[in-house]
Amino acid sequence: MVVVAHPDDESFGLGAVLGALVEAGMDVRLLCLTAGEASTVGAGPALVEQRRHEVLAAAAVLGLASVRLEELPDGGLSTVPLDQLTALVEQELADSRLLVGFERLGVTGHRDHSAATAAALRVASAHRLASLEWGVPDEVARQLGALVGTRFTGFARGAGEPRQLQVDRAVQERAIACHLSQDPHNVVLRTRLALQGDREWVRLVRRGIRLRS
Repeated sequence: MVVVAHPDDESFGLGAVLGALVEAGMDVRLLCLTAGEASTVGAGPALVEQRRHEVLAAAAVLGLASVRLEELPDGGLSTVPLDQLTALVEQELADSRLLVGFERLGVTGHRDHSAATAAALRVASAHRLASLEWGVPDEVARQLGALVGTRFTGFARGAGEPRQLQVDRAVQERAIACHLSQDPHNVVLRTRLALQGDREWVRLVRRGIRLRS
């Protein structure tokens, strides 16, 4: 199960990784905790409904098995009690063996990202499930800061070493294109993808259950 904060996180951030998991034969389900109503890109009265359609279209492109879109406050997830976020994750857990999300520092330092990941990791720990965190290495974070002036964070220390994963961007690019309200050609996204090429970095933590290779 994938736990993210915003519609588009599953594509702009995790798209290549989720595509690889689906390609490997996994049934991947998505839980998105906000409707993305606070976006400053494409804002308007119909934004929530538009973003709902966009994430459903992107999920279909990625081959996800299901999507659950909650409507907790966009930009305010860190103010929602962690117990409440955890309960939402547990409601959707079913027979999941792997919890997937952003790296615990939030990748861009966004508190919504960190809150979503904290809930996922808490559930993974409680149920002895494996977790997979996506992020960018320190060098890519530094380059992005220098090139586009956007704050990115590397992986948090002390939680295991990230691994490099070779990916195919084709499916991710088609999923990204579904999010028209969020500018699929924005300079931050395009710079990051150019810097990373066909590589992503993930951290896998196993907790009692061995995943099939």
